[in-house]
Order: sequence, then C-alpha cells, then structure tokens
Amino acid sequence: MSLLLLGSWTAAERERWLALLQNELPGEQFELAPPAESADAAAAAAVEVAIVANPVHGSLRGLPNLRLIQSVWAGVDKLLADPDLPTGVPVARMVDPAMNEAMVQTALWAVLSLHRGFFRLAKQQALALWCQPAQPRASEWQVLVLGQGELGGRVARALAAQGYAVSGWRTQAGAAGGVDDTQVRGLCGEAALAAALAEADTVINLLPLTDATRGFFNTRRFAQMKRGAGLVNLARGAHVREGDLLLALEQGQLGHAVLDVFAQEPLDPAHAFWHHPRVTVLPHCAAQTDARSAAAVVLANLRALREGRPLAHLVQVARGY
Repeated sequence: MSLLLLGSWTAAERERWLALLQNELPGEQFELAPPAESADAAAAAAVEVAIVANPVHGSLRGLPNLRLIQSVWAGVDKLLADPDLPTGVPVARMVDPAMNEAMVQTALWAVLSLHRGFFRLAKQQALALWCQPAQPRASEWQVLVLGQGELGGRVARALAAQGYAVSGWRTQAGAAGGVDDTQVRGLCGEAALAAALAEADTVINLLPLTDATRGFFNTRRFAQMKRGAGLVNLARGAHVREGDLLLALEQGQLGHAVLDVFAQEPLDPAHAFWHHPRVTVLPHCAAQTDARSAAAVVLANLRALREGRPLAHLVQVARGY
C-alpha cells in the first residue's frame, strides 16, 4: 500500500507525521507530493490512501486506485469544496481525543470568562479600577451549544457538568453525535433555535460549515439573541458575517465575542477585531490536532481498510460533514 501525505503542514509537522506513521508501518511506501506533479504514472497508480491536511484543490487528481482520503482535520469543508475531489472515494475526518479535550477546555474558559466577567476585570486592571462584578450562579447562566456532533456533544456535557444550564441544538433531528438528555436539553429546528437564542447568555458555535450554515450569524440572527449575550465562535470564520457582528457589538445587541476563526486567516493586522474592546481574538488555536493521538486514529482506519472492516468517522459528502 502506498500512502500520500499532502497538505498545509510545515516541514516540521510533515516530518513528525511521517515519523509517527513510518514507525508503525515500516513496510509501506510514502509519497510526499502528488505523483501527478512528476507525471509518474506508476507512482500515482500505487497510491491507495491520501492522508491530507487541507490540501490544495486539484492535488488529489489522477490517482486511479485511491481507496481512502483520510483528513487529519476535524473540519472537511475546504476538502469537500475541491471540484476535483475524486468521486466515490470514502472521506474520513479526524476525531482526535486530545483535540476534543482541548476544545472542551477552550469552551469552558470562554464561558467562565463571560459568566464571571473576567474579560471586564482584565480591562479594569489596566485602569487600576477596583469594582466587584455581580456573581450569578452557573445554574442561572444559560448556554446554547450549536452543533451536536462529536465536539458539540462533548462541550455541552462538560458545561452541564460544571452546573451550567445547557441546551444543545442540531440542524437535523436524530443526527449522529448528540447529547445525553439527562444533562443537556436537546433542540432541533428553526423555531426551537429562535426561542433558545432569546434565552441564552452565551452561544457557542460548533456547527459544520455547509451551504446552509454559511453566514449563519448575521443581522437577523443577532437580533434573535438575548441583548448583551456573548458569542463564542470555535467552528469556521465563514459562519459569521463580520460586518454584521461589529454592528451588533456597537449597538449593544451583543455584549462580547470570543473568536477563534475568521473569514481570512491570519487575521489582517488592520482588522477592527484586534482592538475592539468587546472582542477577544484567538489565532485559530482553540483545538489543534495532536499528531501523537491523531496518528493512532489514522492507523486504525488504515488497518480497517487493509482488513476489510468498516472505516471510522466517514463523511457524508452530500451532507457536507
């Protein structure tokens, strides 16, 4: 089996992945660039698995015997948008236990900071201002988690375990993932979403990016939210219309935004978000793939492919996630 490693790794990241995989698969052949680039038909025909990290569009073209595209990213929207993505080839996304835990930690930090006023306290320190904030109980703080797949379900349950009043909303009833109804109130549908947005003190976005969710947070959606609520976007920058968000912040409809993802990355140094008093900017670091644990996920799928067993974490390409 020949494996192709392809994508937006740094040289060090690529070498790390290569070392981890070669250590477990010493007899396999690894390609580090698309064989088509060198017009090597034999090498292209030998590739059965592509292990990818946001590859350039068109780079998976010309691999006639490809059997699996394994992403090392949790989000696959950019991969699925490739017009030259081979049809009929299974695509698996990354479900990395270490990355899941990191996302839970970031979500907990963001909710705690909004609930307890820690962002405001940091500004008070800069002004040497001694002013104690109100301290509502966690059970009095409504949190709405949008997206109830692997990440959203874990985040919702972790927040509920800390005593927060948590609702989890999904776009489709009965979708994979989901929440434990004894801990989290499960919601589905536009009417339920509007009611939950009107109640929530903090809204966490972990939706997949699809045609239906692109620009999800816009002027109409912000108007549905509880006045002064906080938005935590940990999914994709394209979920948010940035101009509408800035207007909602200026008008006080939104109290604070914690943003880990942006329409253009890296974020332009001149962007208004950097110095906005009610925006906290994270450089897309809420949860990064940990090669040590993610390599085990990749290896498990490679072994399943070799042995004819079902593959894990397959993407429903038509649905977009």
